[in-house]
Amino acid sequence: MTTTPEASRPRPDAPRAASARRPDPVPPPPGGVLWSLVGDVRSLLMLPAALTLQVAHPAVGAGVDTHSVFRTDPWGRGERSLRSLQLWVYGGERAAEEGRRLRVLHRAIQGADTRGRRYHALTPATYAWVHATGFPVQQHAFRYLVRPLTDAQQRALYAEWLQVGRILGIHDRDMPQTIEEFRPYYRRMLAEEIEATPVVRELVDPAARVPPPDRGPRALRLVLRALWPVLSPALVRGRAFLTAGLMPPEARAALGLEWTPAQERRLRRLCRILRLTVPALPERLRYLPLAREARRQARAEARRGRTSR
Repeated sequence: MTTTPEASRPRPDAPRAASARRPDPVPPPPGGVLWSLVGDVRSLLMLPAALTLQVAHPAVGAGVDTHSVFRTDPWGRGERSLRSLQLWVYGGERAAEEGRRLRVLHRAIQGADTRGRRYHALTPATYAWVHATGFPVQQHAFRYLVRPLTDAQQRALYAEWLQVGRILGIHDRDMPQTIEEFRPYYRRMLAEEIEATPVVRELVDPAARVPPPDRGPRALRLVLRALWPVLSPALVRGRAFLTAGLMPPEARAALGLEWTPAQERRLRRLCRILRLTVPALPERLRYLPLAREARRQARAEARRGRTSR
């Protein structure tokens, strides 16, 4: 199991064939909340909190513990997950294809969770949780990294996140369809299901070991490998700090993660700097590659639309 959402259990061949005749769901529109958020480089800082909240589900945590390569290939695993996430929003026709790829990837993943219960990676309740975690983490982190969302923007974000869920194969019946329905679901999951699984404890351990990057220009990799004994401890501590800080407080409390007033002040100082500096960056530095290309194409289509009138 990876931390990208998995689909519900495979249906019989006939229903699956019938569903194939329906049009593919489409990504959120250009100019939406996710369009602006997911491709911004600041979104990278939200990922550790989202990942940790996902694997706090006993089944997800057990699946990642047993089947994921996040320990042996963390850089490759992160790169693939980030590309997948970008495709859900900016991939156009490739978005639905990526959703199908993920469902196939998870079909064989099953086992026993941390409470001894049998799980399958395609179980709808587990699948829904993996996707659902993105909304509260984005909502909370956006307050620090960009600005607080208005009520209308929160509702738009949730509607767009549901739209992404459909791309991934999530049925509407398996996800709360409004924010009002999401809140009791989220509170119940935190109270009854979520726990500090072994993978959670590993991800927030400030002394965890991370291998040096194994991709990128060879010269850069050699420099990083030489400096890794110095860089790695700071990187791991920073990951643990951002994981706790950008996780919603109620989720942080459910997992028993420590967060002090001094840490809160440090986080606010860091995010204040990012709010001032990132918007001033040129587009090639502010946005991730798939987002940059999608934005370029959207501008070109808008120009063609104006000239054809």
